[in-house]
Formats: sequence, structure tokens, C-alpha cells
Amino acid sequence: MKEMSTTGSSTLGGQQPRKHYGITSSISLAFPREIDHIYTQKLTEAMKPFGVFEGENELNHRLAVLGKLNSFVKEWIAEISETKNLPQSAVANVGGKIFTFGSYRLGVHTKGADIDALCVAPRHVERSDFFSSFFEKLKRHDEIKDLRAVEDAFVPVIKFKFDGIEIDLLFARLAFQSIPDNLDLRGDSLLRNLDIRCIRSLNGCRVTDEILYLVPNKENFRLTLRAIKLWAKRRGIYSNMLGFLGGVSWAMLVARTCQLYPNAVAATLVHKFFLVFSKWEWPNPVLLKQPEDSNLNLPVWDPRVNPSDRYHLMPIITPAYPQQNSTYNVSTSTRTIMSEEFKNGLMVTDEILLGKADWSKLFEPPNFFQKYKHYIVLTASASTEENHLEWIGLVESKIRVLVGNLERNEYITLAHVNPQSFPGSKENRNENEFVSMWFIGINFKKLDNSDCVNIDLTYDIQSFTDTVYRQASNINMLKEGMTIEATHVKKKQLHHYLPPELVQRKKKSLGDINRSSDGGGSKRCSLDGSHLDSSTDTGTPFSSPTPVSKPCQPVSTPEDSNTSPPNLPVSVFMDGSPPSESSSTSEQGMSIPVIGSKPPLPTATPVSEPLAGNTIPTVVGRNVIPRLSSPTPTELPNSLNGAAPKRPHSPSLEEPPKRHKDAEEVIPDDSAFKEPYPVTGNGLDVEDGLTEEGLAATKPMPIPTIDTSRTQRLPSKELPDASSPLPTSNLRVIKNSIRLTLNR
Repeated sequence: MKEMSTTGSSTLGGQQPRKHYGITSSISLAFPREIDHIYTQKLTEAMKPFGVFEGENELNHRLAVLGKLNSFVKEWIAEISETKNLPQSAVANVGGKIFTFGSYRLGVHTKGADIDALCVAPRHVERSDFFSSFFEKLKRHDEIKDLRAVEDAFVPVIKFKFDGIEIDLLFARLAFQSIPDNLDLRGDSLLRNLDIRCIRSLNGCRVTDEILYLVPNKENFRLTLRAIKLWAKRRGIYSNMLGFLGGVSWAMLVARTCQLYPNAVAATLVHKFFLVFSKWEWPNPVLLKQPEDSNLNLPVWDPRVNPSDRYHLMPIITPAYPQQNSTYNVSTSTRTIMSEEFKNGLMVTDEILLGKADWSKLFEPPNFFQKYKHYIVLTASASTEENHLEWIGLVESKIRVLVGNLERNEYITLAHVNPQSFPGSKENRNENEFVSMWFIGINFKKLDNSDCVNIDLTYDIQSFTDTVYRQASNINMLKEGMTIEATHVKKKQLHHYLPPELVQRKKKSLGDINRSSDGGGSKRCSLDGSHLDSSTDTGTPFSSPTPVSKPCQPVSTPEDSNTSPPNLPVSVFMDGSPPSESSSTSEQGMSIPVIGSKPPLPTATPVSEPLAGNTIPTVVGRNVIPRLSSPTPTELPNSLNGAAPKRPHSPSLEEPPKRHKDAEEVIPDDSAFKEPYPVTGNGLDVEDGLTEEGLAATKPMPIPTIDTSRTQRLPSKELPDASSPLPTSNLRVIKNSIRLTLNR
């Protein structure tokens, strides 16, 4: 159903009279009650300690800085016009303008946040002029510091600090003789005959303006978005680079909520946000308006036409032409994590609106370092501070490649990267070394038909490090001292890497103890219904069917299971060194070969605890007792002789995944752009529209988006291939072999 539009002269800031917003009618037109205003005021007060609101002085300072920058641009364009022999009358009216976008343009920026800006110039000003003469003009100004240009980026940018405010400035030239001060960038005709870099640069402003145009009440939208962005950052799910959602994606989700509840205030909208998206049936797309074709022949997101678009897991489509999916980086794991956070947010806001909790509870951070039993510690090191900043930027941009590799391992159900990086501890680094660490929590699949299994993560880690080193070599970034290492650690070993306040266990309340004694909360499920590894050691010990043969670990008391894993022997040995007896006797499990490893020798000396920060081959597990008989191929999970949904081993000659034949089918109607649930035609009261039961019961409209298993997703272009060899320089490339033994 197309959004109704009205004719007549109106500005972007004005409110348009229309029947409804978005591609469906509203769920509720109910107006706020007095109690809703009270809850909204409490929400505002709860956010103030986090610095989300900027004072009047800071706002005026930003306006003054942008005014000066706008004057610089006009002066520079006039100077360039004179050098290109334009008539004096044309030079006087050539114009030029600074546009803002992102959080500042939306009105939701926080204290100290940077400003995303766009310099728009007429057609006779080249991009090369922007990165040469304008760059030099900025360099001569005393108030501008930390000036640097990134001309070869996907979206070229000049970064600098102007009187203490960080600014990222893009450039676009339009096919106009002059740039008037009242220019509106929302018209699609502006894009005609522009090069792709100008279109990309314009996209941020066009999307931001379109979002503001499509929401019914801008003030309610802004306060709600401030709350949701703060919640997402506090819960560790705010990072487009790492596969979560970025600022524009959160803005579009909030805007869609505002469209469905056009008269609601912020407190109600925050609650409805969690209600809507905890029930959303991904991969149905979120759309703020019906996509339109402007006949400019630009690529747009459309699963009816582009088969690759059908594999996007959590599509949120930008409203401005050319429409794109802003969540391309989302993986199976990050979608699972965000979906669970939506459900948790709904539970908390239910309590808040019932008067059982305060808004501060919504912004409580999770205890990431108590959530999982296994972690991958990713360490990036460099010899100088300048090299370190450059190196960690590249490494962080590729971490999602590692997450994708881990997801495709058949024994891993979840790989959860913490967006926050941590400095390396003094014990684990050299004195003159600059180190950053990231932590990835791992959930392993519960094994029902086997006692223990050997898991080799060597291929997953090495293909990631190869990608990083190759990229660094291709762009001539790789320098002496730049290293990247991955280490497997268990939860009880995290204190070697992190300060005690981050890894200490929170004391359980009486209510938590009572709930755990009832057997609740000891196991979580993923979205697809497959069981995830028990993520904490609290509550009732995980119960599994009685094993046919002896278990691989000694039986522990319930008290032991409720605290930390028993301190049993762990074998550590160098790559190519002899494995211990526990390793050799476990070879009847699913054994995965180590790339580049040597044949095992008869004996090894076990040690009681792995050293902190070890990057040598590790078998992490208990003393392994051999099974009475090896399972037949049909008894193995994700059997190799069947259609395994995950990569069953560490292949060096693995073929790329094949797409199902039905993936190429094209649905001829417009069902690709339907909402995932029918809405009421009259849009009367809240109870007549979206409810928890109603959302769960309704069925989505069919769309040609495919939610496939991980190995059926299109391979990432960033993954290493045999045709692109590793750098041949004499720099030391660290290769880790990580092997561990899991017990049922």
C-alpha cells in the first residue's frame, strides 16, 4: 500500500497532513495519557547522567563553527572559480554550501560527538580541487587541528578538528552552475549525470532528510532515538562495522515505530519499539516508504531482481534513492544477539510501565565476561602509537570476517564479539609495544550422540589473519611490529587479561537463587530453535540425556557446577610436538586436522594450567576416556554424507557454497515490500492493533528473501582466496593452531 502524499507548497520542517505514514496504516492513533507524560519525563531524567543532552553553550558553539566552515567553503569556491576564468558576475553568485547529516542533523548528537558534513560545490569544481586547494586552505587556519585527508576511501573524506569539534567533511559537486542557499537535496533529479563517489557522498544527507520527513512528530522521534541509541551502546550492540546496527539503522527502526504509533510520546514509543522488533519476523525488510524507481539506472536493494539481496539476514532499507540495505554486515550471531536484546528490552519496559522498575534498569550493561564459558582473545600489536592506531582500524574492520568463519564451524552456534576494545595488560606485552584486545564469546553446540569431540579452530583463525595481512600488504600498511594473534581462553582465565572489576561474578539475589532452583534460565535457545551452549555457570547444572558410555569428565557435585568449571588437567603442546595420552585417546571423536601440523609423537608432558596469553596449540578439555565404539557416519551430527548446514572440517580445498535452485525464483508482485504482519485498516486503539499475542500469531507476507544456513550464504568478497597470496615480505606473520576438546 503506497503512502499517500499531498500537494501544495510545504517545507521539510513542516508537518504534512496525510492519512498515514509509511507503507501501512498506523497500529494505534491513541493519544498519550497523563501517566505517559510522567514516564517520558522520568525517561529524560534517567538519560541525563549519560551525557546524551548537550547544553545551550555547546549547541551555539557548534553553530558558530559550522557558520565559519560554510564561509570558508564559499570563499574557496569563489577563488577556484576565478582561477578557472569564470566571469566576475558568475563568481559573485557561484555559491556553495555545507550540509550536515547523521546524528547532528537528526538532532540526537551527544556531548563531544563529531559532526558529519558535506561540502556541495557547482559543476566546475573538481574533487581534486577539494583535496588539494581546499585542504591547503584549511591547513593555514589556526583553529583547525589534526587535519588529514582520506582520498582513496570508499567515501572520500577530510577529517579535522575545528575549534575543538571533530568534523568529517565529504565532497559532492552537482551539475549546477551555482549552489543556492535554499538548495534541497531530497530531489532525485540531483543525481543525474553524477559520478558514483558524489552519489555516495550525497546519500547520507538525503537519507537523513528523508527520515525526518517521514516521521509524524520530530521531537518524539528524537527523544525516543536518544533512548534507543543509549540502550544499544550500553548493551554492546551499537557497531555497524562489527555486524550490529549503526546510527542510521537504529534511526530507521525508531522512525518505523513512530509511523506505527504517530501520536505516542517517547516513553510509549520506547516500549512499542521493543514490542514491534522483538516480534519482527526477519528477514522481512523494514521500510519507511514504498521504494520508487527514478529511472537513473542506479543499483538498488531489490530481492526480486538481485539474488544476493535475498541472503541479507536483517534488511533495513534506506528511504532515499538509490535504496540500500544499511545492515549488510549483520551475521547470524549478531542477529541472534540483537533479537534476544529486543526481547529483554520488552521485558524491562513492561516492568517499568507497571511501576516495578526504573528507567535506569533499561540502561544497565550486560556482564559479557560472565556470559560465556569460552572466549577468543584477539590481540593487535604495533611498535609505535601511530602505527597502532592505523593497525587496529584495519583489524577492527575485519573482525566480522572472523565471526563469519567461526559461525560456519559446525560445532559453534554463536560467536559474540564485544564492540569495546581493551588495552593489553602489562604482563602480556612488551614495554615498548602498543596493544589492543577484543573478546569474542563462543557458544558450542551441545553434543547428544557423542561423549566428546575435538574441535580445530586453526582454519577459522588463519583465514582471518591471512585476510588482514593481505589487506594490509595490498594498501602498503604492513610495517615491522604489526602483529595479530588469536588465543582461546576459558572464563576462569580472563583475569589474566582484564581488570578484576570486569570479570568478577555478580552476587545472586534471593530471587535469582529461587528461580535457578526451579530449573529456569539455565539454558538459552537460538532463533532457529537449536540449543545454545549454556552461557553461564549459574543456576541448575545443564541436564542432558544419560550417556550410553562413560562421560569424558569426572562427575562433579551440584555445588561445583554452580560455581566454576572443575580445575582439571589441561594439556598444552607446541605445534608439531607430541600430544598427550588424553589427546590420542580422543581421536575417535570428530577429529579435525591442523593445517601445517606434523605427525604426532608418542608422549608429552602435561601442565596443570595454560599460561596466560599463550598462542600455541592448545587442547582445552578434560582427561578423555575413549568411547566403546566409533559412531557410524549416519550417527554424527551434521553428517558428512548428508547436506551439512555448516562447514564440517577445516578445508583447504573447500568448494564455494552452492545456491539452491529455488533461490533464483522471482516473485512477480510487490510482495517483497510488504510488512511482516497485517495491520488494521482503521488504526483505532492500541488493543485493536499490535499486541504481543497478535504479532506472534499473524503470518508474514511471502517475500523472496531467503534465510539460509550459514554455508549457503553468499561468500564474502573479503574472504581470502588462493589467487591472492600472503605478503612475501620478511615480516613475521604469526600463525596459531587452536584445538580444543569439548565434553558433553
